[in-house]
Amino acid sequence: MSLLEYENQIFLDGYHEDGLTVLAKGLGVDRIFLNFLKVYSDESNLVLVIGTSSTEEEYFLEQLENDNVKPLPRVITNEISATERQNVYLQGGVLFITSRILVVDLLTDRVPLDHVTGILVYKAHRINESGQEAFILRLFRQKNKKGFIKAFTDNACAFTVGFAHVERTMKNLFVRKLFLWPRFHASVVTSLEKHKVDVVEIHVQVTSAMLACQTALLDLINACIQELKRCTTAIDADEITVENSIGRAFDTIIRMQLDPIWHQVGPKTRQLVSDLKTLRLILRHLTQYDCVTFYSMVNSVRSSEKTFGQNTGWLFLEAADSLFAHARERIYGQTEKKQKGEETKAETEPVFELCPKWKVLSDILKEIREDNSQLGADQDPGRVLIAAEDDRTCSQLREYLCEGGQSMVIRLFNKSVAIRGQQLEDTSKKAKFDRFAKAQGKKQEKAKPSTNDAALTLTQMLQKEDMDVDLDADSMPPGPSCTSKDAYYGLIKEPVTVIHPLHGGSDHKGLTRTLQEIQPRYVILYDADMQFVRELEVFRASQPGVPLRVYFLMYTGSVEEQRYLTTLRKEKEAFEFLIREKATMVIPEEQDGKLEDDPNLSRDITPANATVNTRKGGSVPSNVQQKVIVDMREFRSELPSLIHRRGIDIEPVTIEVGDYILTPDICVERKSVSDLIGSLSSGRLFNQCVSMSRHYKRPVLLIEFDPNKSFSLQGKYQISNDVSIHDTISRLALLTLHFSKLRILWCRSPYATAEIFQELKMGRPQPDAVTAMAIGSTEDGEEWSDQYSHGPQDFLLRMPGVNVKNYRLIMKKVHNLAELPTLSEEKLTEILGNSSNAKTLHKFLHSEHKKGEVSEKLNKPSKTDFRRGFKRKK
Repeated sequence: MSLLEYENQIFLDGYHEDGLTVLAKGLGVDRIFLNFLKVYSDESNLVLVIGTSSTEEEYFLEQLENDNVKPLPRVITNEISATERQNVYLQGGVLFITSRILVVDLLTDRVPLDHVTGILVYKAHRINESGQEAFILRLFRQKNKKGFIKAFTDNACAFTVGFAHVERTMKNLFVRKLFLWPRFHASVVTSLEKHKVDVVEIHVQVTSAMLACQTALLDLINACIQELKRCTTAIDADEITVENSIGRAFDTIIRMQLDPIWHQVGPKTRQLVSDLKTLRLILRHLTQYDCVTFYSMVNSVRSSEKTFGQNTGWLFLEAADSLFAHARERIYGQTEKKQKGEETKAETEPVFELCPKWKVLSDILKEIREDNSQLGADQDPGRVLIAAEDDRTCSQLREYLCEGGQSMVIRLFNKSVAIRGQQLEDTSKKAKFDRFAKAQGKKQEKAKPSTNDAALTLTQMLQKEDMDVDLDADSMPPGPSCTSKDAYYGLIKEPVTVIHPLHGGSDHKGLTRTLQEIQPRYVILYDADMQFVRELEVFRASQPGVPLRVYFLMYTGSVEEQRYLTTLRKEKEAFEFLIREKATMVIPEEQDGKLEDDPNLSRDITPANATVNTRKGGSVPSNVQQKVIVDMREFRSELPSLIHRRGIDIEPVTIEVGDYILTPDICVERKSVSDLIGSLSSGRLFNQCVSMSRHYKRPVLLIEFDPNKSFSLQGKYQISNDVSIHDTISRLALLTLHFSKLRILWCRSPYATAEIFQELKMGRPQPDAVTAMAIGSTEDGEEWSDQYSHGPQDFLLRMPGVNVKNYRLIMKKVHNLAELPTLSEEKLTEILGNSSNAKTLHKFLHSEHKKGEVSEKLNKPSKTDFRRGFKRKK
């Protein structure tokens, strides 16, 4: 794979200096990243790759294998044991590795950091201060000052959110250089202008009914937005606009702004957010799908709103009436007033309005067939790639090409709209087979295309030529070495046509892979997408000898056109913002972390080993390095990274009891709010508290909240005076009553948790990993909590002469509670090893009591065996 001129410049800039490279979408960030993987795929290097998903790793490996790169990078997952991973690190090469595994291996010194050549970071815009990727880079820079760090992303808009986002990202990446490559960069423009794509722009006019529906929907969205702004002042008025509402990320923007106060907003505000989401979905259905699907969606919303009475008033607006009327008009046609008692035509004879783009698509395919018919005998007909918005649109296009638009809308009408007795019969198939039979009757010569061919669909015309063609895509073999599961193959034999979704597929690299594999001569952009348009430009420029024609379909004056233009404008503004930021940002010399004793790598804002007040008892020397033992499963969260940042060493081990061991006496079980509710419901938290209370003097339950959401377990006005076993607060109250030693910590965020942990460790001894791992198991390796029944243990501990130091001795020697009163004082002394305790216990068991003072259970000791009869827990 040869690089273009601007791609060579990007590669050289990134190769010679560490930095963050930000490309415009579609300009080939994957191509640049692949070339770095090629360069470092050598056993003399050890390069770690972070930030990739399994799908992306599979794509990169496939591309490198096609280019005969050896040795290929290896993928490190949890299926590879710790010993094997250590050997893999020593073998060198490029390694794709998950962040959680790499963090643990770095903390346990399994990775030979001195031999690491560098780290490649994919999708660098996701790096944040408390994330695992930033933790990995910090650990790397603390011990390796020479290795490189190179980061890549194609999401410039992500850096426009928040204060100094790009500066903070560069600081977390430990890089000092920022490389910006927008589409309007002079080098990019020059490279792509040399080999322009043959673009045919087709502006499709929407029907009058579609335009009326669109106008009504935009009016309704505007009304809901204005009402939302009146209901709450927590949203940004500049962000929540009608123009932005047609974008894909609008729902995310609203939720991000309202999540911190979501428990405080009223029901009307919540309903407005829901209504906006519904209206945006209807608006998307208008341009994406057929008239029956659109009407079914509108009708179902109106029915459900009336049934449940959940609306914020938009249903009663004039625009809503216009929407419902014109949505119905697209199926039944214009309603005409007639005399009383006479049924309207619209009630009995549906007149379906087919999507305007369907007819254009058929005309384009017909034009492509005519172009291919003019090719010489030695030339292969050009393949066709149709790119549509999502899988549902692709499925409808497939059905349209196979069966025709009328057949499809009749099927959908019978399925979702028609009432009993109103089912329509599709006569197009019968007429089609009649024409086939007539054509077969003419055996003396092949019939030439008749004037009636114009009334047939493209597929029907093909079927006239070859009746044996099976146009069922599911039963057809894949196209020419096309491996994407999201593609529809074999729609038409000549030319070979493949339909693939732009978004939402199971493999988000599927469209790029399909483009490379089938090498189409014609691409039909049924729906506009900025990223894929640029991918086609790069594809054409990288293959100058291969012709490429792109048909660009777009509804004129529609929200589809506005959405595309808004996407272009926002990315352009994002790069202009980054260019200004780059010109004014001040980057300290030590930001790359390569200086010895770099203050930027200081983990402690408030030193964890600060001088302790020696007047307090039990203090430890101030020069002791603080340490926290963390369970391996906890490295999915942000907390270990933030604890380490505060100057506390992390020791990752597998422990049976608790998640964090702060001191020999303090054990912490961390729960998020959702995990807390689930654990309380299942009873798992009760068992965890039992284990912590048995083995630690100070068991702690940590309830950690999402910093972007409410610091509350329940919403506004939901507190009840009734105590219910199904209520979270009631269950927590019962938990604290049952476990008197249990303490609960309420933390707003992982940052607050790390600070509290630091304060709890002040002046206390450090935990021991070997001891923490041994807790929860006996000398024989069998778990103590599973070897002995909890009920008899609790009963035994409440007897005089029995304490936490000697109760296990009794359980090892005595079979059950019924056997205990039969033992002599001498035997008890032998078991307990203390005559005083043995005498006290023997006297309690054999002294006489007045009637009524002794419980029935004591007079008739339980025969419950101390040892459980079931297997150990797995």
